[in-house]
This record gives sequence, structure tokens and C-alpha cells, in this order.
Amino acid sequence: MTTRNNRRSLSRDKRAVSPAISTVVLTAAGIVMILVAMSYANNILNLKIALNEYSTNKQFMQTTAQQIDDIAWTVGRTQTVSFSNKYGNMQFQAEALNYTFRVHTSSGWENLTLTGKTGIILYNMPVGSYSLGNNFFQRLPSNATSSFLLSGSTAPISQVICVQKVPMNDGTFSRIALVPNMRMLTSTVTSTNYFKFYLPDIENGTNLYRSQSITLTGNGITKITRNGVDQVSISVSFPKAASLGFDSSFFNFNTTTITLNASSTPKLPANSVVEFYIGKVVVAIGQV
Repeated sequence: MTTRNNRRSLSRDKRAVSPAISTVVLTAAGIVMILVAMSYANNILNLKIALNEYSTNKQFMQTTAQQIDDIAWTVGRTQTVSFSNKYGNMQFQAEALNYTFRVHTSSGWENLTLTGKTGIILYNMPVGSYSLGNNFFQRLPSNATSSFLLSGSTAPISQVICVQKVPMNDGTFSRIALVPNMRMLTSTVTSTNYFKFYLPDIENGTNLYRSQSITLTGNGITKITRNGVDQVSISVSFPKAASLGFDSSFFNFNTTTITLNASSTPKLPANSVVEFYIGKVVVAIGQV
């Protein structure tokens, strides 16, 4: 009798919840938790994919820099390098750097008319997909020097930097940039000192964006020689600094002017022979 009365009391209790309603509530709560977990897992997955893409293109840029070293000094040679991208994009920025050259002889300083205005290759990852933090900077490989003039036969003629700089006029990106620099080789022949400077001039080609690849083509070499040189001055400036933000802080060279003479390191003795080589490389993105 007591149990029967309790059941009747429960059925008349407006605060009681029926089993059907309880099931709906629990099911809805479960679905919400599953959706939250799926959203979190999807965000983690996208972040890992973006991280993997960024890391892969760091290696791609270093490989491309090595290819440029082969292409720049062989007229007509062509090489295609493939890359992959889902979140980011590949871009060519023309005339980002301008190298100027001066030599000093017994006649005084001479400004060489050699064209050293070169572009850079950029991989841009939107910070919404992958962010390194504002003002992040890394030079690859990790032991790479911050000078734009490197000495020795094994020195690269292009370096790779990873940069996140906000704001910039063309967008907010975590970037990987392939940046041309100069290589210097020295030798002595019958008491005459020779200094040879090599710079790749990277220029814009036909960008069709039909495939995930970059095609590099050697398209000419310019050479200037001067005798009786006792000083060489090389400077780099940034033509796109004002309009796009590719300035000194972006490239982060330790100096923008290098002067070589009898007291510098390395030394450039008096009465040296100086040779400048500019190798033109045409860059085409997605051309098939």
C-alpha cells in the first residue's frame, strides 16, 4: 500500500522528469560534448597539417637555394623544383634588394654600373593557420651568418629566413623567404691578388600557377673587372621597404655596407684585381 501511494505521489509531482525526457536531455548533452571534442580535434589536426606544410616548405626553400647556385652560372640551364601547399601560397617579390658596388683605385672611387637589383621568393602562411609570433626571425640553417657577403667556395649565394612581421602592407603571414646574397672567392696568381664576387640576380618570369612547382632558368651572366683596386665597398638597400615593408628589419643583416681594404677582415691588398659576376635567374611559379 505504501509503495502504491508513493507511485501515485510521484505521478502527481510536477517536478518529476519522465524517462523519455531524461533520455533526450542526456542524448543532447552527449551530442554537444561530441561536437566540442570533434571541433577541438579538428583544430589540432589543422594545426598539425599547417605545421607540417610550413616545415616542408622550409626544406623546399633550402633546396631551391642550392638549385639557384647551379642555375645562375650556366646560361640556358633549367631546373624545376616541386612544393606542396594547402594553407599557404608561393609568391615572387621583384626588386626587393638592391646591391651597389664601388671600387677605389689610384684614380679615386668609382661607382660601378653593374645591376644588382634582385627579387626574393616567398612562401606565405596566413597567421590564422599557423603563427610563430610577431617579430619572429630565424635564419637557415641555424648556424648561418647574418652577413650578406660570405667568403669561400662552399659559401651559399642564397640564404633562407623565416619571418613573422606584423603589420605589412601585403597581408599578415608567417613567411619563408629565399634571399640572394654575395659569395666572395680569393686567390693569388704570381703575386697578384684576385677577388671575385658572385651575386644571383633573381628576376620574375611567367607565373601561371598551374602546378605546385618553381622553374628556374639561367638567362645570362654579366661581368665587370677592375685592376689596381685597393678598396671595395658593397651596400644593400631595400627598394620595397616603404611600399611593402621589406626593409632592414625584415632581412636582419648585421650591416648594410661592407668595405674591404688592407686593414679589413678579410684583407684586400693594394693593387688587387676585382671581378664582379651577376648571374641572371628567371623564376616562374607553376609554369608547365
